[in-house]
Amino acid sequence: MRESPAAAESRGHFHCLPEKLLFCDDPTTAEDDLFNHAADGMAVARVWQAPHSLVIPASYRRHAQLDSARRAFADRGCPVFLRRSGGGLVPQGPGIINLSLAWPLRQSLGEAATPVYLHLCEILRDVLRAFGVDSHFQAVSGSFCDGRFNLACGADADARKIAGTAQCWRPLPADDGREGRRHIVLAHAVLLVAADLAQIHRWANGFEQLIGSDRQYDAGKTVTVAQISRPALTPDELCRRVGEALGDAVRRRTPPFLAL
Repeated sequence: MRESPAAAESRGHFHCLPEKLLFCDDPTTAEDDLFNHAADGMAVARVWQAPHSLVIPASYRRHAQLDSARRAFADRGCPVFLRRSGGGLVPQGPGIINLSLAWPLRQSLGEAATPVYLHLCEILRDVLRAFGVDSHFQAVSGSFCDGRFNLACGADADARKIAGTAQCWRPLPADDGREGRRHIVLAHAVLLVAADLAQIHRWANGFEQLIGSDRQYDAGKTVTVAQISRPALTPDELCRRVGEALGDAVRRRTPPFLAL
């Protein structure tokens, strides 16, 4: 059956799964089903939170003390999850909101990586502006999982990270002989909304020290929406409103290079 124009148009925009802010017990599995939906030709999104925890890349397996450190932190109430993708250590927990986007495309990583980052960051910047927060792209030395597509507030040496971003790509089998192999791109952002920055940095730095790493993160290099936003809201209410705003902003935008 031929797809109706209305159905085709709806497939060209993001669908939030589910519509509201989701709580995921395991942050490493929060995005798994998004890849399946994207492989079927959909652009899908999820706005979610996770329990107090740390998430580390597979490269941390090189540390001999990793397993014992993970057990020690789990005993303290801070489980440490291993993810498949690269990057660095990322804290999760109350006051931190994640945004995950996934869709199919035919462009290569070299062609599409920057436009994908820009698309993700502009969604975040739109939402932050609505809460009175101005932000820009900048690496912030001393922040966790630093990168040039961080969102930061403040200028030059006074800049503080408010969001971090990452991408993960997966190839799809050749489908119809059309030019360009399809891939699924998953673009992910971690937004500091109302987190206890001192606490998450104590956990992050304590874990790095326990595994014998030389990495240390500076809480003064990060900032939350709650610290600079105009509305006087409780942390839970602020997270709820930011989550809703992210969902609305995602649905208004068409993903770049979407291959239906």
